Amino acid sequence: MAEEYDLVIIGGGTGGYVAAIRAAQLGLKTAVVEKGKMGGTCLHKGCIPSKALLRSAEVFATAKKSEEYGVITSEVKLNFLKVQERKQKIVDQLHKGVLHLMKQGKIDVFEGTGRILGPSIFSPMAGTVSVEMNNGEENEMLIPKNVIIASGSRPRSLPGMEVDGHYILTSDEALALEALPKSMIIVGGGVIGIEWASMLSDFGTEVTVIEYADRIIPTEDKEISKEMQRLMKKKRVKVITSAKVLPETLQKGDGVTISAEVNGEQKEFHAEKLLLSVGRQANVEGMGLENTDLEVTKGYIAVNEYFQTKESHIYAIGDVIGGLQLAHVASHEGKIAVEHIAGSKPEPLDYNRISKCIYSSPEAASVGLTEDEAKGKGFNVKIGKFSFKAIGKALVFGETDGFVKIVADKDTNDILGVHMIGPHVTDMISEAGLAMVLDATPWEVANTIHPHPSLSEAMGEAALAVDGNAIHS
Repeated sequence: MAEEYDLVIIGGGTGGYVAAIRAAQLGLKTAVVEKGKMGGTCLHKGCIPSKALLRSAEVFATAKKSEEYGVITSEVKLNFLKVQERKQKIVDQLHKGVLHLMKQGKIDVFEGTGRILGPSIFSPMAGTVSVEMNNGEENEMLIPKNVIIASGSRPRSLPGMEVDGHYILTSDEALALEALPKSMIIVGGGVIGIEWASMLSDFGTEVTVIEYADRIIPTEDKEISKEMQRLMKKKRVKVITSAKVLPETLQKGDGVTISAEVNGEQKEFHAEKLLLSVGRQANVEGMGLENTDLEVTKGYIAVNEYFQTKESHIYAIGDVIGGLQLAHVASHEGKIAVEHIAGSKPEPLDYNRISKCIYSSPEAASVGLTEDEAKGKGFNVKIGKFSFKAIGKALVFGETDGFVKIVADKDTNDILGVHMIGPHVTDMISEAGLAMVLDATPWEVANTIHPHPSLSEAMGEAALAVDGNAIHS
């Protein structure tokens, strides 16, 4: 039997389920099709479980130096199975919460694989969704007025370095480890690679990061990259940049051995396991896109500013459209798409105002243009920078590495970008995000009274530093 809906969403990850809730709020009869678990990659294989592990690693690292805080403990030990149990408990609790939200919004959830059909007796346009049910029951036919594709992404692999789950891992397999490896090679020094390097190092694993670019986290401001590399080395992480991994040299047996070309010289690296962290690819296969006029460019679904595809009643959001592959981005894209479907006039998303976070230890966060990007766009820039070493709360925490950097336009005094590395900056970046939304100037941020003692004082001092007026520098 076919069921009619105002909206069917393919994918129940962060983008998909948030879009479903917004649709329900707007009175749209809505269904979500999810082949895995509601919550998707972010909840089950990404944001939440990795941050739970990072928190345990942070606590372990802090406990090992507790005497610095005057706290004398017996030998600090790690029970990694307990670490994994805690991670799973958090995931399970949040999963139940998402299911409750679906029930509360009277949103129908179909557990299975959704496939878009072409024009048929059900609909003169492509868009009918056939759901192959996970439980083996007969396919469900959903007839929507509109469709949102929120199918997400998966970790990329490299030719010649196929993932086997034992020697060669992606973040998916690493999250399920039952025991910590003694050593790990991480191929890729981007956000995910650095988070894993930080975590594993804090847990006591010997880590080597091999990055193709000339610096780690190459999408961040150069000064942030430089500081992160310095602090990773301080944690005894070996960082190799300007390195091209040579898959043909891969050997498995007694651990993993692989060579890389580093500045024209071939070097060999050995570890117990190897983690591939070379980006993510969109899930565009097996959904029946060939039955539509949707355009897939370089592996991603092409959309307009309201996330409509070439078929105006079919939308796509999140990792599957490329761009910033972040959970909070997918959520906002989903809300804009739904509001457009409902006939509202949502503001297009300004990606330059979206905060990005790295949850390593130390943390890093940014919003807006880097210094080089601003100069490349022709801005006459001025810079304000302030170190956490002069912040009392950072000294209290025992975490004084890092700084806040503000990039501003010398001609208009507008803030162009804010970049942070140091303690709890992923919580602090939202002030900078709000400043960007409000087109604030450094003077306005500086005249926002930041409580003392607090880490946020670094933001106020950096804003003062833009015009050479920092108090504690």
